[in-house]
Amino acid sequence: MNVGVFFNSAYADKNERYFGQVRAQLCKSKFNYKTVEKFSDLDGLDILFVFGGDGTILMMASECAKRNIKIIGVNYGRVGFLAEFEPEMLEKALELVCSGNYSTRKRSMLEVEFDGKVFTALNDAVIQRCTSGLNYSNTVDLRATIDGSLVDNFSADGLIVSTPTGSTAYSLSAGGSILTPDLNAFIMTPICAHSLHSRPVVFSDNSLLEILSTDKRTPLNLIVDGKIVASVGLGGKITIRKSKFCLEFITRDDNDFFNKLFIKLSIWSK
Repeated sequence: MNVGVFFNSAYADKNERYFGQVRAQLCKSKFNYKTVEKFSDLDGLDILFVFGGDGTILMMASECAKRNIKIIGVNYGRVGFLAEFEPEMLEKALELVCSGNYSTRKRSMLEVEFDGKVFTALNDAVIQRCTSGLNYSNTVDLRATIDGSLVDNFSADGLIVSTPTGSTAYSLSAGGSILTPDLNAFIMTPICAHSLHSRPVVFSDNSLLEILSTDKRTPLNLIVDGKIVASVGLGGKITIRKSKFCLEFITRDDNDFFNKLFIKLSIWSK
């Protein structure tokens, strides 16, 4: 078994505290162990410990999915929807991995295609107005179709397309519904739509979603899992479908989605 460990460098004090414990336990169990510092270090791994917040897990998600690497997350962040274990549960997390007595859950991902480039998202893809510089705009115009049928013409700050995993993130803040992780569906959520009828749309993950920029004023930002990946001009078309890759998380048998949701949202509200 080949196990890697990735630490968010922003949490140097915590990394030093837990590094020795992780290394000692994995070596004691005779696992091949290494610290991951760049994506190429992931090659050949079976499991990756990720220490950080949701952003840290999102940073590694696509690369791990493409390599069939299971992720086990230890939360350093404030909310930590994606991390299964809090730091005080590290010993239990190590025991699960070393014993092999763990459960896994697969999470669907988005394939986002634009201008010949393909991106993979665990949480969401966002097509959004620019908010700084010369390309600043107030609202943008977008046209969305699902399997060739017009859904709506939107005048809004943008659109969020999210997986069930991402439905508890930006989409939720914009008024989108929560999708349980086992649903075979995605959700498209308008951001501050200038309309009386524009609402979030839940659709099958077997469908093909196309979003066309009809905005004549300024380019838009295409953001995949929190990272700006492209600028979209008038007539630019973004195609979104279910990815052939999925991400597998190591989890606990006593995992309760709604209990976790309640606890995390309560923490955030404080």
